[in-house]
Amino acid sequence: MSGDHAHKHHQMESESLDYNSHKHKDKHKDREHKRERDNSKNGNSEHRSSSEKKHREKEKEQLKRKEKQKEEKFHSSDVKYRDKENGFVRQDSDVHHFSPSIKVEEDNGYHHSIKHEKSLKRERDEDDRYKHKPKKVKVENEKKVKKRKQEDDSDYEEREERKPKKRTKEEKKVTTGGKKKVKNEPEEKWKWWEEERYTDGSKWKFLEHKGPVFPPPYEPLPGHIRFYYDGKAMKLSPGAEEVATFYAKMLDHEYTTKDIFRKNFFKDWRKEMTSEEKSKITELKKCDFTEMHEYFKAQSEARKQLSKEEKQKTKEENERILQEYGYCVMDNHRERIGNFRIEPPGLFRGRGDHPKMGKLKRRIRPEDIIINCSKDSVHPKPPPGTRWKEVRHDNKVTWLVSWTENIQGSIKYIMLNPSSRIKGEKDWQKYETARRLKKCVERIRAQYREDWRSKEMRIRQRAVALYFIDKLALRAGNEKDEGETADTVGCCSLRVEHIKLYPQLDGQDYVVEFDFLGKDSIRYYNKIPVEKRVFKNLQLFLENKQSEDDLFDRLNTSILNKHLQELMDGLTAKVFRTYNASITLQQQLKELTSPDENIPEKILSYNRANRAVALLCNHQRAPPKTFEKSMQNLQTKIDEKKKQLSAAKKEHKAAKADAKRLRDEKSKKAVEMKKKAVQRISEQLMKLEVQATDREENKQIALGTSKLNYLDPRISVAWCKKWGVPIEKIYNKTQREKFAWAIDMADEDFEF
Repeated sequence: MSGDHAHKHHQMESESLDYNSHKHKDKHKDREHKRERDNSKNGNSEHRSSSEKKHREKEKEQLKRKEKQKEEKFHSSDVKYRDKENGFVRQDSDVHHFSPSIKVEEDNGYHHSIKHEKSLKRERDEDDRYKHKPKKVKVENEKKVKKRKQEDDSDYEEREERKPKKRTKEEKKVTTGGKKKVKNEPEEKWKWWEEERYTDGSKWKFLEHKGPVFPPPYEPLPGHIRFYYDGKAMKLSPGAEEVATFYAKMLDHEYTTKDIFRKNFFKDWRKEMTSEEKSKITELKKCDFTEMHEYFKAQSEARKQLSKEEKQKTKEENERILQEYGYCVMDNHRERIGNFRIEPPGLFRGRGDHPKMGKLKRRIRPEDIIINCSKDSVHPKPPPGTRWKEVRHDNKVTWLVSWTENIQGSIKYIMLNPSSRIKGEKDWQKYETARRLKKCVERIRAQYREDWRSKEMRIRQRAVALYFIDKLALRAGNEKDEGETADTVGCCSLRVEHIKLYPQLDGQDYVVEFDFLGKDSIRYYNKIPVEKRVFKNLQLFLENKQSEDDLFDRLNTSILNKHLQELMDGLTAKVFRTYNASITLQQQLKELTSPDENIPEKILSYNRANRAVALLCNHQRAPPKTFEKSMQNLQTKIDEKKKQLSAAKKEHKAAKADAKRLRDEKSKKAVEMKKKAVQRISEQLMKLEVQATDREENKQIALGTSKLNYLDPRISVAWCKKWGVPIEKIYNKTQREKFAWAIDMADEDFEF
């Protein structure tokens, strides 16, 4: 207590000395002003000119408050502890000992304040907020200085509350540009490719996650939104109404004009109706969903018109859900989950002319869900009153959640994000397998050429099929139940009706015409000249067969894949596609890229190389709905830029004439400026024209599929590094995260 008492006595003595000794204050005034000029960016001239009287009155008020606070502090039981912790107990009564406090007040703009009293105030602030950090008393940010100058007349207590808050670590980070620091110092990425991989077949040792997020329950339509049948309003049961809304939302879509879609929808919709509704609603063409459709359109527009605050609130809620459900812990690392939301019920669309389009996709419930996690993890909890179908602990698979959908009976999965270790390792392994094929592909080709002459029909069929898979990058094709899915085929399941043979066509010999529906009901149509021995074998395979018979009747995917495994460990038909896609890209980039091209022209060359791969793999798409409009807008920009270029050239010509006439320095500079303007506008025009060419060429080609799934990313990364093209021009942020391993390990000399 004696130390505490001595400290209190010292504080009172210091305050008395400061309050009664204006002489000492004058003595240090010049020094204070000098420090102000050094420390304050904006100067303090306004405060120097403020009246002495005003500040003295303020000092008296502050002193009274200080006396009151001193008494409260005196009765506090933990004063001694806090003073000792912060090291503020001083024995020397010399005024110069308190120079740090003087500096603080100078920075704050309070030049006539009571120095010793302020020292006590800082003691209290630091005691309460910053134990063990007294040195921060000397630190003051320029932004705070400016703000406190503007708030010179504000209430003392408000300033007392404000100062400690601004001096917390988190807040100080923001005021001193902390956000920029965070941005400049991103979280270190896990370089999993530099670590040892599991060799026992396991994918993980520990897996913990929160399970899936289910779609919200159905909300019935408002009473004034009605469904009409045969011109009369009709109230639907909740189940039938929900399915009706699925159709109403799609009224302006081309799907609802297709007969198969309408037929399948009406059939499944009737299953959800009550017996009374079934007896009344017998024809889809008499159903009027207009009011429902308009209601949902209005809802969509209302969401677009939400205020910034409402949109921000929704964004924050989605972010909260993402942080809770969108990540898992796998082997002590926090990994992003791909899609953690269960797909809501709706109408199946399919691709192409899928025979099941329009059928009802039923709502997935917890009882349909299989959870996969480690035994020693905290298992995901199902929604209240429900249970999971099963909880597994299988570390040989990579999925977290699975269920079976009702349309085709296929199993759906929730898996990790493409940027995760598991996905990255799978990609890396896929491309390394394709690189191994490069070493033995000539041997395999020689083998299947020799097999074209085999005495066994099955070997001949296998050899011809392998030739098509290699040369045309066809998929192998999988066995499936008839009538269950779309009539899509692959190489092994081609039928007689899918090919036509032409001994001569368009000046070429031995031409084969392919025409069939491939994966996702995308039409494959191609006319390709083949080797004579292949053509003769195909004629042999077609003998005595009907159009619906299999072309390769002694071959299936199982037999083919078994043979491929014998040729090379890990070899499948997809490896051939990956190999041919990647090697084609590498060859095309070497042929198309010129050192004289600028960045936009190099990117155009890259896209053309990518397009060659997309054509090889038959990666087609329908032209986007907005294609024509976007091209018109682009053409308008090009026309405007041409006008600007024409005007700039005229100005440049006029400037040259003036320079020739005047022969002064000013006119010469004007010529240079006009010349640079012409060059700048020419470059802008060239970029727009390149963009228009690129869009037109890619109108019906899907470049993304091959770029993300069949092309070794190290080829693209090496090309970017070699030619100085920013990687951001080839891969967007998500794709850069997916291929972080390739970006890190590939240099400009990489060869596939």
